[in-house]
Amino acid sequence: MGIDDKINEVLGIESNTKTVTVESKPPVPRVEDKNKEDMDNDYKYSRENYYNLIERGQDAIQGILDIANESQHPRAYEVAGNLIKNVAETVDKLQDLQKKLKDLKEVTKKSDTKIQNALFVGSTAELQKMLQAKKDETIEGKVTESKEDNTGDK
Repeated sequence: MGIDDKINEVLGIESNTKTVTVESKPPVPRVEDKNKEDMDNDYKYSRENYYNLIERGQDAIQGILDIANESQHPRAYEVAGNLIKNVAETVDKLQDLQKKLKDLKEVTKKSDTKIQNALFVGSTAELQKMLQAKKDETIEGKVTESKEDNTGDK
């Protein structure tokens, strides 16, 4: 018999204790697929963690809503509102993760493309010097030497 039970007996109060069982879910295991890139493995791991956080958040929301309904205390409802907001933000982060992966995959595809339009920023003299230097480099295995200086610089 605990101290609470003794006090309740002396005061003539019936004890209404409820037993609450909490299910604990195992942590998300980190499984790496050696055939996939790090980007895909990290995405999969992050996605599993977000799902786990969302599920635990939903369990916490249900618990705090039960408490809020029983107590009718404004603070309990405030906590429930904050939990709902946090879970909603986690769902948004999960969606952002999808978008980031899509963007990363597009960047890797675009990195193989060639540049068609390039913009040179500089003076005409600098451009002519650059073109002259290119002309002096190896062309088709032969080295050509230019003897003219069209830049006007001496």
